[in-house]
Amino acid sequence: QVQLVESGGGLVQAGGSLRLSCATSERTFRMYTMGWFRQAPGKERDFVAAISGSGTNTHYADSVKGRFTISRDNAKNTVFLQMNSLKPEDTAVYYCAADPRGFLRSTIREIRGYEYWGQGTQVTVSS
Repeated sequence: QVQLVESGGGLVQAGGSLRLSCATSERTFRMYTMGWFRQAPGKERDFVAAISGSGTNTHYADSVKGRFTISRDNAKNTVFLQMNSLKPEDTAVYYCAADPRGFLRSTIREIRGYEYWGQGTQVTVSS
């Protein structure tokens, strides 16, 4: 069982930045595709970004492209989501997800594409 722990959420004004982290003790972390999703109140959980095990490949939702950056440090078993130019519509609970399958598959943007999930961290952007 892979345990994921998110941190870094909080309250920020529109235009500001936050950096989310997701850490695990999983020793084969570098083998896992990692993703970030978010869920706003009353809405479905949506894909935000994904990164391959090596960190070479990334993929973003159109709504965050150019503002958010996903990265990972395999030596520290941690994946990051740098969020810049935040908007009120970015307000949501952000979830980290992991899957041992490769990056190049059709389910990379789907909830069913990830086997393990964190508990989430709240991000609130005020206008």
